[in-house]
Amino acid sequence: MEVETKAPEKKALLEHFADMEDPRTRQSMYDLQELLLTAICAVLCGADGWAAVSLWGRANLDWLQQFLPFGNGVASHDTFGRVFALLDAMQFETRFIAWMSGVCGNLEGVQIAVDGKTARRSKSDGGRALHLVSAYATAAGLTVGQVKTAQKSNEITAIPELLDALLLKGCTVTIDAMGCQKAIAAKIISKEADYVLNVKNNQPTLAGVVENVFEHAKEKAWEGISFTRAKWVDGEHGRIETRECVVIHDWKQSPVIQGWPSVRSLVMIESTREIKGKVSFERRYFISSLNVEASHMGKTIRDHWGVENGLHWSLDIAFGEDQSRMREGNAAENFSILRRIALNLIRQDKTTKAGVKNRRLLAGWDEKYREKILGMQGGA
Repeated sequence: MEVETKAPEKKALLEHFADMEDPRTRQSMYDLQELLLTAICAVLCGADGWAAVSLWGRANLDWLQQFLPFGNGVASHDTFGRVFALLDAMQFETRFIAWMSGVCGNLEGVQIAVDGKTARRSKSDGGRALHLVSAYATAAGLTVGQVKTAQKSNEITAIPELLDALLLKGCTVTIDAMGCQKAIAAKIISKEADYVLNVKNNQPTLAGVVENVFEHAKEKAWEGISFTRAKWVDGEHGRIETRECVVIHDWKQSPVIQGWPSVRSLVMIESTREIKGKVSFERRYFISSLNVEASHMGKTIRDHWGVENGLHWSLDIAFGEDQSRMREGNAAENFSILRRIALNLIRQDKTTKAGVKNRRLLAGWDEKYREKILGMQGGA
């Protein structure tokens, strides 16, 4: 994936896809731009498969013809499926990222949560389910990029590719334990960003050292140790959760910790949950290039999991991603990009008080609302 060196100019959504290469070798009745316009609009309006995309397009042909000729009408679902199975997914991803760079502008100070998700009923390389790694701007609730994990690979190789494609200067990148790798930490620092990485037993030596630092601090009753502590108590629906964040700002250096790029803080989160009289306890450790108070660090770690509800849950509940059975070529990956385009368009609308699923329905029913969130003007 090509690396962006400066923020792209903010352009209308469809302009970013105007130079997509048509994968068909022979002249077709249906122009690629017409197929892209129909697919983006149909998915925004509730379509979750190629049959629905084609049906929506035919039902809304008069509206579509305000923007492109559609001289031969709207293609069949077979045509949509065949073209999007052939369409270069990397080209599509690159243009998606360029569009979001224009939408979000300067990301300095923004938290970017990086996390993976499997579309369980889809099929990708080698017949396995499609697994995507997404970069999610937590405060805005927008996906700013995604890449597919390669066949016989995992998130460790996909994350650096995704980071390379993004403008991260001044951002804080948060990743779960899979991304706790020296090369990934170095990549983030090279992008002039900071990181917060979850430490687990996939890095057993580091995890042991970090745990020992905190155990030693407790044994000394924190005497002579520079640290900050913050605590939160949440309770609703019969659940009480207490979270405590402790950040050690300096420590007796060890070769293990020094081997990680620009580490400035060690972090411990302790969580106690009480549900209907049953109590559970969890302790987690992190390393970070940030040197901030525990109140800031605890919120940053908590906000990381917004990617689960804000992105993954929405894609499953409002878009039915886990139920999708697309299995031909690049179709599953390209349809996943269409879903994220639609979700981002909906999330940019701050005026309509309705859930994602209902706003998809509204876009299908109300042409003015559809044009508003697409940034298109009817009658053009």
